[in-house]
Amino acid sequence: MRGLSYPTLSNPSHSPPSQKPLVPRLLKKSLSIITPSRAAPPTAPMAPAAPSASILLISPSNRILLLHRVGTSSSFASAHVFPGGHVDAQDGALPTEGERRRHEDGAGYRMAGVRECFEESGILLARPALPSSIGAAKEAGKEDAGGDEDAPLLRLSEEARARGRKAVHDGTIGFERWVRDQGGVPDTEGLIPFTRWLTPRNLAKRYSTQMYLYFLPMSPLTAAANVVAEGADEVEKEEELHIPTPDGGIEHTAASFKHAREWLDMAIRKEIVLFPPQFFLLSLIADFLQPVSTTTSPGEQQQALLRTQRQRLREFVERDGEPPWRDKCISPNPIKREKGKWLIMGMGEPGPEVEGLGRRGDEERVLRVELDKETERGRERPRPVEVCWRKDLFGEEGKGKGRGKGAKM
Repeated sequence: MRGLSYPTLSNPSHSPPSQKPLVPRLLKKSLSIITPSRAAPPTAPMAPAAPSASILLISPSNRILLLHRVGTSSSFASAHVFPGGHVDAQDGALPTEGERRRHEDGAGYRMAGVRECFEESGILLARPALPSSIGAAKEAGKEDAGGDEDAPLLRLSEEARARGRKAVHDGTIGFERWVRDQGGVPDTEGLIPFTRWLTPRNLAKRYSTQMYLYFLPMSPLTAAANVVAEGADEVEKEEELHIPTPDGGIEHTAASFKHAREWLDMAIRKEIVLFPPQFFLLSLIADFLQPVSTTTSPGEQQQALLRTQRQRLREFVERDGEPPWRDKCISPNPIKREKGKWLIMGMGEPGPEVEGLGRRGDEERVLRVELDKETERGRERPRPVEVCWRKDLFGEEGKGKGRGKGAKM
């Protein structure tokens, strides 16, 4: 995920009224401990936020894809991340620096997310090209034009996908052109916006990352084949089309689907590394997308439960909160340090590029981070361990406008 590099410290003036600002010495120390990229010199101008996109890819059994980054990466080394990366020129033009729409969902971000997903995991989010008659019907808004969530993706042989993946990564051919040469179109319309993340101003490398959800198509066969049997290990097999593969060690060494709660539990046990954006978003969706038991939900009921989970998550993203999660913009900032090794991170600040534009983050939740002694190239790692209600830590003063549905704290 080349586009992400999230710090955990920003302007101390963002602390709640009841909290004293962190002193400069503590700020400097905390920054060196938990920042996955270097801080900018105090007198340096704010670095621009490079546009990028990432996808929370959801399998037919409602598991989430994470990629294990190589240990030599300049950011998020050895961490587990969502597929994604920089918006490239081939993905489409973006509004220029300084325009407010530069930090909003758009065609360039969507194409970048689909392209990077293919390059990094080998999973191609593309639909078969519609015949001209069906395409005209779709443009006219007729119901029989197709395009539903469970319509099949473009099927290619493993060899064809491998050749295309290499050619696109090497720049031999543009991604969209390659997809069209295979008889398909990138499924950018299937992406559901799910927060934007802006790196705080005090980091030398900064990104403006649009997050998306994407539900891989579900069929009766795959839904039944991928549920979890009572007391049994989770079934690893996916449809051939949906088996992720790493990129040969260029950026990632492994790629796999697991339920959100599994990923979180592995991070808490220190078996994997999740940085704040991944931990926070996985925590939000963990109560929506859960394993389905074959003993209590046989046959078609399994698929119905999986579909209900997806619908509930979609409603949460599109309707819950002010603004809803599809429109939230988050720039993590520290609001309290406690007992030496713990840091409480706020998620309510939207980031410097969108100040004064009415954008907001999540003012109801905070992230508790352990400042771990494990180091990577001389820097100590942050270990997110829990998403909490802000009001539970700071009383009524920190209480938001309502408790988000389905998010377990």
